[in-house]
Amino acid sequence: MKDEQKFQIIAHAVMILLSVFAILPMILMVVSSFTDNDVLIAEGYKFWPSKWSVYAYEYIFSTGNSVVRAYGVSIVLTLVGTILSLTITTMLAYTISKADLPGRGLITFVIVFSMLFNGGLVPTYIIYTNVFNIKNTFAALLIPGLLMNGFNIMLMKSYFVSSIPTEILDAAFIDGAGETMTFWKIVIPLSKPIMATIALFAGIAYWNDWMNGYIYITKRTDLYSVQNLLNRMMQNIQFLSQSSSNVQNATAGLSAIPLASVRMAMAAVGILPIMVMYPFVQKYFVKGITLGGVKG
Repeated sequence: MKDEQKFQIIAHAVMILLSVFAILPMILMVVSSFTDNDVLIAEGYKFWPSKWSVYAYEYIFSTGNSVVRAYGVSIVLTLVGTILSLTITTMLAYTISKADLPGRGLITFVIVFSMLFNGGLVPTYIIYTNVFNIKNTFAALLIPGLLMNGFNIMLMKSYFVSSIPTEILDAAFIDGAGETMTFWKIVIPLSKPIMATIALFAGIAYWNDWMNGYIYITKRTDLYSVQNLLNRMMQNIQFLSQSSSNVQNATAGLSAIPLASVRMAMAAVGILPIMVMYPFVQKYFVKGITLGGVKG
């Protein structure tokens, strides 16, 4: 018993230390975003700066860039994308979890193959723009990320196989329930942990995605997500910084931009929703990962 207690103490101490190492950079990022830019450059990053300032956030929200609209686009994209992705992933994972499914091995092979190989950026771009015509539309942000993630499918399939007793499903079939009713009335209620886990994966992927907007949104800046908008603002700042010696009065304009603190503010603006949402799904996330990875 004493050895077990020692192990628990050491394990908790290690986890607390790792948690501190994970949290401190985020705290430093937020504090730096509220630090005066000149002080941040002169004194470096501190947890308690000598001078506070909100000018970095004023710059982000008052430079003609509609951050509020970009937040709206990101929220709608994340909600719609997560719901659709979770629906498709759950239905496909449940299907291939059936041992007697004809062609099950081939379908599983295709899913696993997609985890290892893809067509590349150029063929993907040509297909989406010339065949599906999604360029400069909301679908350009949604569809490329909607195609099922093979890892998520296999993780959920493992959960169905290992954590949902076949006896319950057999009892439902004996009582007259079909596959659809069994799926909605029995499988879905028993799969909340893994569904919350997959929803978190999909939601984070959609919220953090900037590549689709960077590639497919070339004219409709009103469709920029918050990540695309912040990326464009950073590119503009870098352009001014590199071209300040060649552009008339650029130096004066550049001096008004909080180059150091605005980077921290952009990071805080982008990560804030994820930090707020994660505590509410953490218990499902841990349980879903643990049970879903038991066996394949």
